[in-house]
Amino acid sequence: MKKVLFIDRDGTIIQEPEDFQIDSLEKLSFVPKALSQLRKIQEELDYELVMVSNQDGLGTDSFPENTFWPAHNKMLQILEGEGIVFDEILIDRSFEEDNAPTRKPRTGLVTHYMQHEDYDMAASFVIGDRPTDVQLAENMGCKAIFIGDKKHPKASLTTMDWEQIYLFLKGQKGRTSRIKRATSETSIEVAVDLDGSGKVDLQTGIGFFDHMLHQVGRHAKIDLSVKVEGDLHIDEHHTIEDTAIVLGEAFLEALGDKRGIERYGFSILPMDETLAQVALDFSGRPWLMWEATFNRESVGGMPTEMFYHFFKSFSDMARCNLNIKVEGDNEHHKIEAIFKAFAKAIRMAIHRDPTDLEIPSTKGVL
Repeated sequence: MKKVLFIDRDGTIIQEPEDFQIDSLEKLSFVPKALSQLRKIQEELDYELVMVSNQDGLGTDSFPENTFWPAHNKMLQILEGEGIVFDEILIDRSFEEDNAPTRKPRTGLVTHYMQHEDYDMAASFVIGDRPTDVQLAENMGCKAIFIGDKKHPKASLTTMDWEQIYLFLKGQKGRTSRIKRATSETSIEVAVDLDGSGKVDLQTGIGFFDHMLHQVGRHAKIDLSVKVEGDLHIDEHHTIEDTAIVLGEAFLEALGDKRGIERYGFSILPMDETLAQVALDFSGRPWLMWEATFNRESVGGMPTEMFYHFFKSFSDMARCNLNIKVEGDNEHHKIEAIFKAFAKAIRMAIHRDPTDLEIPSTKGVL
């Protein structure tokens, strides 16, 4: 489905003068970084651009058309020269007291987008410098970016910096991955959505393994699909280890350049008599510290020796540090507590701050 940026004009793209009318070329100037960042948005991101502007009394004696169009057309010429072309320009000419259905924050000008099934309003944004722009977004079922120096409680982002707007929108790209891997021993498909809600679809052929992976999806709040056909007629080793390999690959791909993530995650989790501790770092460097001993050879049909192999393979392929410790008496509790703490640590580490989309490393790369 198509996504749209509904962008205000005055005070958002071009500076708004004290009399609120840009009725001469002398009054035409651009908001800092608007041109450079709009160009990057148009070139790199998958949004249609629609300009939506209230122009009080345009065409009346208070704002004659012959004073509006020269500056407006010059603005469009400059934008086009930078590779910025709006798919549609929508201008309301009414006064505020007219209460026209086409005047922001009313939706008369944009109804055709709201009613068209090809457009995804929930993934679209209104960008503007007035509370009416935020209200327009709410009325349309969109999200809002508010240009201002005081945080707007209903805006997804409040900023005075167009570069922050670009970085924020760039970060809206879904953090998803789907990896397939086939060998003579296993055929595996893993799909992850790091911004999901905890939905899972697990078919590994090992019930207890499905149960543990369910903990990861549920407590990390990620959508997770794992489908495995393995040589279980031999034993569980290949199925478990190869699933961890593909899951790690999927995480690495979904995290991308890791811009804006917390990077570090840690959890101390009790489960009855058991205490599990997991700390992780999506550092780009694999390492596993493992302090877990089990007194039973298997739990739920899974060899307990395979839990080390699962986390080692995940660490290697996701390129993350993992530090895992557990103490307790009940083997089931110990294993489940580890997976739950692992999930909680993942949830913390992958959390992304949309207002600070820097790479979390002094090196500039992870």
